[in-house]
Amino acid sequence: MLNRLKTRKRVLGSPLAKKALAMGLAAVVGALVVFAGFHAVPSVEAARNGKNTKVRGEPQMTEYVILAVLEGVGEQSLKSGPMPVVSRFVKEGAVTWSATNPTPSLRLPSMASIITGLPVEKHGVEWDRFDFARGYPRPPTLFDYLDLSGGKDSAIFFMDESLSQLAKPAPYTDYQMCGPLKPECSPETIVKYIRDYLRKAAGDDTHGHLVEAIPHLLLVHLPEAGRVGQAKGWASKEYRHALKAVDKAVGAVVNTYREMGLLTRTTVIVTALNPPGSLGSGREADMTTQVPWIAWGYGIKPGHKIKQKVSLLDTGATVMRTFGLETYTEWESQPVEEVFTSSRSGRRDDAAKARR
Repeated sequence: MLNRLKTRKRVLGSPLAKKALAMGLAAVVGALVVFAGFHAVPSVEAARNGKNTKVRGEPQMTEYVILAVLEGVGEQSLKSGPMPVVSRFVKEGAVTWSATNPTPSLRLPSMASIITGLPVEKHGVEWDRFDFARGYPRPPTLFDYLDLSGGKDSAIFFMDESLSQLAKPAPYTDYQMCGPLKPECSPETIVKYIRDYLRKAAGDDTHGHLVEAIPHLLLVHLPEAGRVGQAKGWASKEYRHALKAVDKAVGAVVNTYREMGLLTRTTVIVTALNPPGSLGSGREADMTTQVPWIAWGYGIKPGHKIKQKVSLLDTGATVMRTFGLETYTEWESQPVEEVFTSSRSGRRDDAAKARR
């Protein structure tokens, strides 16, 4: 069974809970973030029926984001044919093949850069294995900002034990973990756990599992292609099969949102921590490499080739932007603004008109 690192149940009406949350956030984030406004979250039942609840005077926004973080995947991996689901996102969404990843291009430092919006030298996670003595990264994360700026929860599914280093407990995050130490852990297994989690969040099965609502952000880590490519070779049939398994898993997660009536208000972002052939150590890890960065779904321009420079660091700010939220911090993460169908100023104008 999946190792569940934390179960959360928020009691929004409890003064004690509010006080505890405020004190915890103050210690982590302080006064770094300015509130960027709130918008309504549809009830689970309304979402499942394809209905959206809207606060009068507020423009419609994305309600859910799926962030799929792959490994060992590059432009050729998609163009060679074994990944039809992600290739469809490329055709129907916005893409760059040249997003840069931080150095060293190792799993743990790169994932830390995605969730903190900082380069390795600033977030300080330079190692690639879980080290209990080092504790959690000190900088605030995307999950902290989502809660403080918009009251949004996150569910994170990691497929490597080293990423436990990033699983900092908070009332608004739910971490679940499996990895190579568990033989049963595979892309198919992680999809099953995500399906079960979302079903329980929707109220279909709550026995022994306290999940209050569908998370606004679902982050799923799928490293299988990188592991197999490194072990069996990047030209091997096993690597191609792994690419298919990862692609199928991404498609299954998206289909789950479709089945629950959530997909029409969902944005999907797919990227990779590293391209094929770069999962070594030493000089290979110290090289800056390029990976795909893809956005698809609600609010995203169809068939758009991204012209601006993109870094993996920009993923966090783009997720915030997708929800209509901003950060005013030391982040080096910048939203990939050109992928959106409406400009930030346009959304502000729409909101101002609606309030008149």
